[in-house]
Amino acid sequence: MRKKALLPALLMIVLVLLAGCSREDGDSGTAEGESGGDLLSRIQSRGTIIVATEGTWAPWTYHDENDELVGYDIEVAEGIAEHLGVKAEFVEGEWDGLFAGLNAARYDIVANGVEVTPERAETYDFTDPYAFIRTAIMVSSGNDEIHSFDDLAGKTTANTLASTYAALAESYGATAIGVDDLAQTIELLRAGRVDATLNAEVTYYDYIKQHPDAPIKVAALTDTASEVSIPVRKGDDTRTLLAAINEAIEAMRASGELSALSEKYFGNDISGSDN
Repeated sequence: MRKKALLPALLMIVLVLLAGCSREDGDSGTAEGESGGDLLSRIQSRGTIIVATEGTWAPWTYHDENDELVGYDIEVAEGIAEHLGVKAEFVEGEWDGLFAGLNAARYDIVANGVEVTPERAETYDFTDPYAFIRTAIMVSSGNDEIHSFDDLAGKTTANTLASTYAALAESYGATAIGVDDLAQTIELLRAGRVDATLNAEVTYYDYIKQHPDAPIKVAALTDTASEVSIPVRKGDDTRTLLAAINEAIEAMRASGELSALSEKYFGNDISGSDN
């Protein structure tokens, strides 16, 4: 009698499990709790846009004296979110992990001073640029060997290995040593463990503003500025999001908000190519 009573219960468990598998197999790929549609629709449905950032690269994205996440990229991303009618939700991580998370659809966008390169453009679609920067070679104050990018040949530099700065240094014959963030980069440079580091010109000026006695200087600058934009995953799923972010950037540029944010964080206007 007990064996017969077990059969209906076992049958019910099997049916429930099969129903669950059927729902998983038929999933459209959206996150749990999200409706269908393209990425912009899902972002607006959930009410947040998930933004990946380092949080360690002043003045782009960093923590202030109250440990609040602030910076040019943070306020730009918040402006974009407001234009989309949602809130910006920031997730912090190391540089390489930002793009791994974007690829895996854990993040919607990356806002972290990302420069547009041909290699990155093969993998991601980029918004219109919201900043234009030159690259600086930073050396110790007593370094008299490096005066140009050609002088990097045979030297050692410190940069995050997936960055455009490491690639640029290596293209001139330098050996790039991998680091996690800007603080570690400056530490190696000041300790004399590397000959130079490449970074955004504005990053150097911000660091000197915070550390006026730091024994480092700019040895050379690139002649032309590179474009800083927001990468999104390629595909039909992200096309409306890309267009909406471009509208937001243009609105912030036209209103003067981008210029004001540039002055606030960099001390000059880097929001236009002619600045």
